[in-house]
Amino acid sequence: MEKPHASGAARRSRLQPDAEKASDGKPMTDLDDIYNQRIFELAAAMPRAVALDRPDAAARAHSKLCGSTVEVEIKLDADRIVDFGQSVKACLLGQASAAIVGREIVGTSEAEFHAVAATMRRMLKEGGSRPEGRWADLGLLHPVKDYPHRHASTLLVFEAVERALEEAKTRRGQAPSKSGVGA
Repeated sequence: MEKPHASGAARRSRLQPDAEKASDGKPMTDLDDIYNQRIFELAAAMPRAVALDRPDAAARAHSKLCGSTVEVEIKLDADRIVDFGQSVKACLLGQASAAIVGREIVGTSEAEFHAVAATMRRMLKEGGSRPEGRWADLGLLHPVKDYPHRHASTLLVFEAVERALEEAKTRRGQAPSKSGVGA
């Protein structure tokens, strides 16, 4: 019989024998790597947390797992996002993701946004590469890949924006694209 330790290490090892390994068998990221100072700073400085006057489209994404919700409004000029507003009621990871998107989205084409969203999904779900260029700060969320139950909240802003882009296309009379929304 194992002796109990003051630290609880023996009990933790019995209750969570694989707690240190990700689903692929590799060591999991330390929570300090996920919830770091930069993530806190991003979440605290939420840009574009405003309602737009006469948006071209609006959409909402909600995670049933954690209760997070992101609502977005966009204005477009042809296929370029020229204004953006958001309301974010999410965990720290969802807030950080939305803060980066809010900071970088104005001036982005629909195609570029869909590409960034696809890169984020691959990064988290398949261990793909991190976004680059002006979207590079999204790479701060790379450690979330080891925590699949956190993927939904981290990706909510992408789901909401892609829904809004589809709504805008429908309003313009264009056929919706196959963007991977909800993937």
